[in-house]
Amino acid sequence: MADAVGTRIVPVILSGGAGTRLWPMSRSAYPKQFLPLASGNSLLQDTMLRLSGLPFTGPMMICNEAHRFVVAEQARAIGLATDAIVLEPIGRNTAPAATVAALLARDAHPGALVLLAPSDHVITRPEVFRQVVMDAIPAALEGRIVTFGIIPDKAETGFGYIKLGERVAKGSKLHKVDRFLEKPDLNTAERLLADGGHLWNGGMFLFQAESFLAEMERYAPEILDGTRAALAAATHDFDFTRLDKALFEQVKGESIDYAVMERTDKAAVIAADIGWSDLGAWSTLWDISEKDGSGNVSRGDVLLHDVSGSYVRSEGPLVAVAGMEDVLVIATDDAVLVAPRDRAQDVKAVVETLKAHGRTEQAYHRLVFRPWGSYQGLDTGDRHQVKHIVVKPGARLSLQMHHHRAEHWIVVRGTAKVTRGEDSFLLRENESTYIPLGTIHRLENPGILPLHLIEVQSGAYLGEDDIVRFEDNYGRQEQDQ
Repeated sequence: MADAVGTRIVPVILSGGAGTRLWPMSRSAYPKQFLPLASGNSLLQDTMLRLSGLPFTGPMMICNEAHRFVVAEQARAIGLATDAIVLEPIGRNTAPAATVAALLARDAHPGALVLLAPSDHVITRPEVFRQVVMDAIPAALEGRIVTFGIIPDKAETGFGYIKLGERVAKGSKLHKVDRFLEKPDLNTAERLLADGGHLWNGGMFLFQAESFLAEMERYAPEILDGTRAALAAATHDFDFTRLDKALFEQVKGESIDYAVMERTDKAAVIAADIGWSDLGAWSTLWDISEKDGSGNVSRGDVLLHDVSGSYVRSEGPLVAVAGMEDVLVIATDDAVLVAPRDRAQDVKAVVETLKAHGRTEQAYHRLVFRPWGSYQGLDTGDRHQVKHIVVKPGARLSLQMHHHRAEHWIVVRGTAKVTRGEDSFLLRENESTYIPLGTIHRLENPGILPLHLIEVQSGAYLGEDDIVRFEDNYGRQEQDQ
């Protein structure tokens, strides 16, 4: 087989999805890959770190356009430079994303392999994972599309399965893929586990760009052509490559499995005992976490009395639980979830109900991140809203105006530079100003420390879409927060 020595790998990290089963921490505007659920880093940051260093190039990120600044900031926070951040204007599943990655990697790193990996999975044995990747390189260099099969430890109905075929070569750790199986019912899953020769589909792939594109040309030419057109018409601002929206919307949404892997004769699989979890529910976090003597996992300000087999987590208030067993209790500053541990999948239905009732808690936290810093809702009434705003050193908000609200700003820490109509002036701690409705204004932090201020909004409509931008450092438009 081909030699792996000296081969470079382009890690392509997919940052999509809403993670609805991990509500109330995971929300569509700030989903699970951006949260520190399994370590001190977010899932995205842990993914970037285990795919850094030799033989990897800088990571290529493919993400939802609305999450672009979060992705860039989380990479910066751990000191990793990205090769590219590609923005999808709409989700189109993994086949178009992989095609974009292959087209870009072929041009930027000729001869390198592409490793496609989700950003919202946990791998507790990263060194074993890296070795498995090294073991898969020779087959990928010979043109195979290698997927990483997870060794099952229980009859799981939430994953697809891969049936092992014959080995790709004598003595190889890789097998040809006999077939892919859809998510099974419990009886089928128990049979697959008992029979052996089956692995969970972990959704990770290693391939040569040219080999993958050739298979797309053979089995899904319309996806390849549409994706190539959307990439050719892409625009570039800052570190972002923005796929053409009109063209990308026309691309058929399909997974790699359906588009290529179930059809090609180049599919190969390697078993990966890497401590993998897709974190598909709160019960999964209970499964993989260290437990106390009563089988509990507790995080944050938590008090337990006569509790067993439970996962209890607080992101703010004290949470006290008494006389319960096998429950999930997750509290944020604006929502609390309580459910039996074996009903963890029902959280998705809760989120759908919130959507149906127009509740914003399914999408937003009170703490909302922006490219210039963050804001946190403190109080909301019929015609008023109070926020705590933090502006990063050297950052500034857009030059803007509101049709329906006026604003009062009170500086509590740092120094603010304020543009209000034709005037520009500084505000220091304990000083304030008033921005009348319809007045063009801007807020800046000229200092070297974060600027903290309280904003009081008043008016007939207080929605975040009441904004007209005249100038913006971050390439945003109206409706694009």
